[in-house]
Amino acid sequence: MQEIQPSDDPLIVAGRTYQSRLLVGTGKYKDLEQTRRAVEASGAEIITVAIRRTNIGQDPNEPNLLETLPPEKYTYLPNTAGCYTAEDAVRTCRLARELLDGHNLVKLEVLGDEKTLFPDIIQTLEAAETLIRDGFNVMVYTNDDPIIAKRFEEMGCVAVMPLAAPIGSGLGIRNPYNILTIVENASVPILVDAGVGTASDAAIALELGCDGVLMNTAIAGAQDPVLMASAMKKAIEAGREAYRAGRIPRKRFASASSPIDGTFF
Repeated sequence: MQEIQPSDDPLIVAGRTYQSRLLVGTGKYKDLEQTRRAVEASGAEIITVAIRRTNIGQDPNEPNLLETLPPEKYTYLPNTAGCYTAEDAVRTCRLARELLDGHNLVKLEVLGDEKTLFPDIIQTLEAAETLIRDGFNVMVYTNDDPIIAKRFEEMGCVAVMPLAAPIGSGLGIRNPYNILTIVENASVPILVDAGVGTASDAAIALELGCDGVLMNTAIAGAQDPVLMASAMKKAIEAGREAYRAGRIPRKRFASASSPIDGTFF
């Protein structure tokens, strides 16, 4: 049997091809060395950076993430974590574009409140419209509402990223049928973002047909982040292969593995 290679089934975002379907954050690690080791173990090619919380040149006196994870090796995905208004999110993306020499790929998130960290959809729609008009390629964090997900696609977002569960909760995919509906009606990449806790959660997302998963806390918050990053890499690959293979249908009753038809006695 011919082994499936990642190059045979790439992830394509904003016209660029990636072999890994795992996107990882760069926050919450104990230091930049642990960040580097975990990112390398994950096999990720796209890494997110919270512009409001991470130094990528804003402060010359602090360690610079760009020196630890060089942009020649990784695609940086600046995100608007910590923004609660469309205005703040747009300003943050424009700052990222300046710091990263015209980089236009961004992850947009506009949060509704500090307790749930659910997205404020009205503010997110407003920010997305402005950013797309301003020439950004927007990957948007949203809730798991299929109608809203389609709206973001139709307005021009290059990827839609519904939450699996609240940010940092580790609860896994709470509404798999919503995610499935979003996937089935999409013509842009759908990536689960937020709520993944362990490798099986990541595998389920890919088995549902999601194009990828973005995670941070599930790796950085693990007892051994580097080992968890490696586990997530394998789970993503296994989940994608299972999706492509086509699972058997669920049945209420048993179905014999060895049918009795054609037996010798």
